[in-house]
Amino acid sequence: MNISRIRAAKAERRPIAVLTAYEAGFARVAAEAGVDAFLVGDSLGMVVQGRRDTLAVTVAEMAYHTAMVRRGAPQALLIADMPFLADATPERALDAAAALMQEGGADMVKIEGGAEKAGVVETLTAAGVPVCGHVGLLPQQVRKLGGYRVQGRDQAAARRILEDAVALERADVDLLVVECVPRELGRALSQAVDVPVIGIGAGPDTDGQVLVMHDMLGLNDRPPRFVRDFMPGAGSVAAAFAAYVEAVRSRGFPAEDESF
Repeated sequence: MNISRIRAAKAERRPIAVLTAYEAGFARVAAEAGVDAFLVGDSLGMVVQGRRDTLAVTVAEMAYHTAMVRRGAPQALLIADMPFLADATPERALDAAAALMQEGGADMVKIEGGAEKAGVVETLTAAGVPVCGHVGLLPQQVRKLGGYRVQGRDQAAARRILEDAVALERADVDLLVVECVPRELGRALSQAVDVPVIGIGAGPDTDGQVLVMHDMLGLNDRPPRFVRDFMPGAGSVAAAFAAYVEAVRSRGFPAEDESF
């Protein structure tokens, strides 16, 4: 899998199955189950390190976990999160991207934020770094937001998110993640930009889906509404991964009650 094939999947209207991963063993099993791409998310701060949010994760930790996932899934498209403040300036973003790609083996880095991050994205892409944008709910701003809340519910907020997506596309992102927005906005975003839009809590009409691996394996005792536990009845982790891939590709996930 690579960027060209991800773009082709959107053009062919083939839903893209993305999953977070943090180490080699689970990445290998998920890749064998047909996952299209992996996101090494700074969510590892919560699901691996046990922290209250993602803000304490460092670039070095991200590079370490990215390298493990690369060893487990050597052929996968591998996206690594830029952790909190790693992209505060273009210079810091270049240094972080170098670590994530050279040490971690990432194919692409992900940046949270909208139009205000366009300059950083342009700097990275001019240097040959593929970038995935992230709009909607921004977990790195959770302390400012005061919690994890659905974004884009009113017309003005939805318009701002759409404008952010367009600005990021103009800055040359190759992929876009949208988190925790109403289903209608997820659909509108996928139609507004040519790059593939991967949803998490954004309804079934985006170009693909991503979930945190621990959530879809039932390891979160308080999962968000948009999460489905794929373990019951699966019989194995491998079968749960395969069920997730099939549900995404058939647009059976997310269902209406798993959307906003």
